[in-house]
Amino acid sequence: MIFIAEIGLNYNGNIGLLHELIRQAKLSGADIVKFQLGWRGKKNEINHINDKVIKLILKISQFYEIEPMFSIFTEEALSMIKKYNLRRYKIASRTLVDNFELAKKIIAEKKETFVSLGFWKKKNLPFKKNERIKYLWCKSNYPTAPWELKNFPRIFKSSNILGVSDHSIGNELALIAISRGAQIIEKHFTLDKSDTTIRDHALSLTPNEFKMLVNNGRAIFKLLDKIK
Repeated sequence: MIFIAEIGLNYNGNIGLLHELIRQAKLSGADIVKFQLGWRGKKNEINHINDKVIKLILKISQFYEIEPMFSIFTEEALSMIKKYNLRRYKIASRTLVDNFELAKKIIAEKKETFVSLGFWKKKNLPFKKNERIKYLWCKSNYPTAPWELKNFPRIFKSSNILGVSDHSIGNELALIAISRGAQIIEKHFTLDKSDTTIRDHALSLTPNEFKMLVNNGRAIFKLLDKIK
């Protein structure tokens, strides 16, 4: 099982808050802490991440022994992050629609790459079968309501989709996904769900909620293995 704590823009452009979010993600049992590179990232925008900030994220992550990962939204972001030789990348479903050529360039880096499918409406998956590509089911509504889950997979591995990028409220959907064979869970992560700086806080898990998800999710995953 891999649990990804999506910090994204939930640090509100506050570097001190960024540090605490990474620390709390580790304490909550996350394997990976994820950021967005190139999305609302211009100089005067909330998510302006330059080389100095990337180095700080890597240093904090190394100290707390948690893996950092970035969703890559622009050509400039890809050029910037390539220098740091990270283990994995993420392709947001928006990129598959808005800039498929960029998505192909990210895949060409030959890193393990998580690919969200929320905006992808075609019948076939975006790329040919490749063990480095890990597809995540996703509904790109923020938040995703219970009545918007009609295409949620019944068995994950058989559909070549290995996990969920979950925008629903709570952790129930993620736990259902694990019970159906999901091996990767990505959830937004916050210290304060009432924060209105950006919309993502409301659909995020707090540290206690994320820890509960990890503990219950790993227990379900282990039990499923025994049942098989």
